[in-house]
Amino acid sequence: MTAIRLLLVDDDPLVRAGLSFMMGGADDIDIVGEASDGSEVEALVDRTRPDVVLMDIRMPTMDGLTATERLRGREDAPQVVVLTTFHADEQVLRALRAGAAGFVLKDTPPAEILAAVRRVATGDPVLSPSITRRLMEQAAGTAADRRGARARERLAALNDREREVAVAVGRGLANAEIAAELFMSVATVKTHVSRVLAKLGLNNRVQIALLAYDAGLVDSGAGDEDDVNDGNDVNNDRAG
Repeated sequence: MTAIRLLLVDDDPLVRAGLSFMMGGADDIDIVGEASDGSEVEALVDRTRPDVVLMDIRMPTMDGLTATERLRGREDAPQVVVLTTFHADEQVLRALRAGAAGFVLKDTPPAEILAAVRRVATGDPVLSPSITRRLMEQAAGTAADRRGARARERLAALNDREREVAVAVGRGLANAEIAAELFMSVATVKTHVSRVLAKLGLNNRVQIALLAYDAGLVDSGAGDEDDVNDGNDVNNDRAG
């Protein structure tokens, strides 16, 4: 089996020595060169023709993300595994957009770093489990942002008074409580709730509450489903 040609890039000589010792002991890994800065990478790649580059992020002259972007823009570019102590979301996304095939934290066990190099050499992408979780969390956060934007867009159809009532419903207040807080009669509150339901195409107070929550207008601890489903208020909202 042909050995994987590996280039190490890290500004810390102790880290490079550790990686070299760890990787050099594998029969299927051939360390073909080392660099201490991203500015050295392209010339070294031309000379050594590695299959995989293990790339640090923080380096003094050219950081690893910039070096990765430049390297992956070339024809027949080697695969890049970004190896770092940092896991900020923007760094992960920039590395992946730049074409890095893997993003591994330096506290990853040696056997897993070796496995990552082997996998990317065959074309399979690799992310540390903690990085995968963060990306999933970010994706969930992005979905929540989209829900929030849609909710705010829908609530824009309400006038100021209707919006105040919708927020109060979202807080779990009953009609009598809303009337006292907003200085209006219970009948007027019921009319506003009915108009909110009609304008937004909703069926009940729970849906109003969820929309207000998605829009960021109420706290997660404000009210609960039992509160916004309170007895006669639910049954009478559309009665007007």
